[in-house]
Amino acid sequence: MAKIKITLTKSPIGYNKKQRATAEALGLKKMHSSAIQEDTADIMGKVRAIAHLVTVEPYSEKADK
Repeated sequence: MAKIKITLTKSPIGYNKKQRATAEALGLKKMHSSAIQEDTADIMGKVRAIAHLVTVEPYSEKADK
């Protein structure tokens, strides 16, 4: 399955608790931290909920090495 790289580019401070919890559930704790996740419907739903806070790009393990 395809993977995506999610990066927290904007601070969740000042947004509601649900959006902060969604960012943390994706593995994003600090500014400019990144998480590699599977490209599934539930992950994409979480990303859409906080789309204004994150950037998403495709991830290839070959490019990382």
